Amino acid sequence: MQTNLSAAAQALPHAQEAERILRSCVHCGFCNATCPTYQELGDELDGPRGRIYLIKQFLEHDTAGPTTRAHLDRCLSCRNCETTCPSGVEYHALLDIGRAALEVHAPRPWRERLLRTGLRAALPRPVLFALLLRAGRGLRALLPQVLANKIPTRITEPGRRPAPRHARRMLMLEGCVQPSLSPNTNAAAARVLDRLDISIVPVTEAGCCGAIDYHMNAQETGLARARRNIDLWWPLLQQGADTIIQTASGCGAFIKEYGRMLRDDPAYADKARHISACTKDLFEVLAEADLETIRIQAERRIAFHCPCTLQHAQKLGPLADQVLTRLGFNLTAVPDAHLCCGSSGTYSITEPVLSKKLRDNKLDALESGHPDLIVTANIGCQTHLDGAGRTPVRHWIELVDAALASQST
Repeated sequence: MQTNLSAAAQALPHAQEAERILRSCVHCGFCNATCPTYQELGDELDGPRGRIYLIKQFLEHDTAGPTTRAHLDRCLSCRNCETTCPSGVEYHALLDIGRAALEVHAPRPWRERLLRTGLRAALPRPVLFALLLRAGRGLRALLPQVLANKIPTRITEPGRRPAPRHARRMLMLEGCVQPSLSPNTNAAAARVLDRLDISIVPVTEAGCCGAIDYHMNAQETGLARARRNIDLWWPLLQQGADTIIQTASGCGAFIKEYGRMLRDDPAYADKARHISACTKDLFEVLAEADLETIRIQAERRIAFHCPCTLQHAQKLGPLADQVLTRLGFNLTAVPDAHLCCGSSGTYSITEPVLSKKLRDNKLDALESGHPDLIVTANIGCQTHLDGAGRTPVRHWIELVDAALASQST
């Protein structure tokens, strides 16, 4: 694709990257075939190819407004299009550049700014989010339905975590909303890993990975959070911890991008590259283990929802299926498993109508095999799907932990 960026666009921090990505697109349209919003809305501008054209037009002519922003906002950032693109277009990076530049060029109406500011103020702060969630449970009947559905009704208490006692040590990002929405997930992961002779070293000060701010066009704030986490993890990695483990695939996908996003920061480039290289999803860690020692006896039929951040961003969908099969899960078939559930970070709040439609489509697919339970690997997907009040949804590691606990009693 030929490009001719305007003088204003050429002055952007990532102008050369944007131009390189634009030129890599051959506008074949294969991406539209797997884009959830294009399939649902049927509008060329609500597919990756159309959005690339909108970003190109904006960067070349400095002309864009609410219509362009609406089409870019409706993108889920699921990266399904990247999985099917024959040219390797780094669409998600171009989208971040275009959205950030448009945010400055065409400011949002005050209601949208207020909503986004509120989300950015609450979600990345675990203590504040926990307080708001507690208040929300008491006021659920008064809340808008889109928020009430986010408050889980099925919560498993975390229980005891093993103290570090093994030679092999890993770090684990606790996350920002997961400790309140699904407090047992990280504790269950720590107990399962302990059975595999791996200890989790707590780093409670490490907070949000930065994805919430970054993907809501407050990119410098997101990168500041990334730098803070790097500062906290770095000395522990130097002391012998070999991996930073993620139980939320959305966080893992973002941390694996630290190296790319901070590559021009002389103080953090090398450290960020190393952090990304030693970051692993929980599935990656278990794939290397002797799973036969913790194999479960699966009586219930389970449907696995593979989050977009796991299958499209981290390319771990096949590995996840292998691990679950090796563990003994009785998995049902899920048609169109590549499609997004509509959660996508804050998308279910900023785009509630379309998000709900995508969620219902995904649940229909997941439930087509008549599972007793749905499992997933990302807190956003888990909360979003479970909020429909249909088949219960949990993190897959909790089932492994519960099975091991029942075997030892």
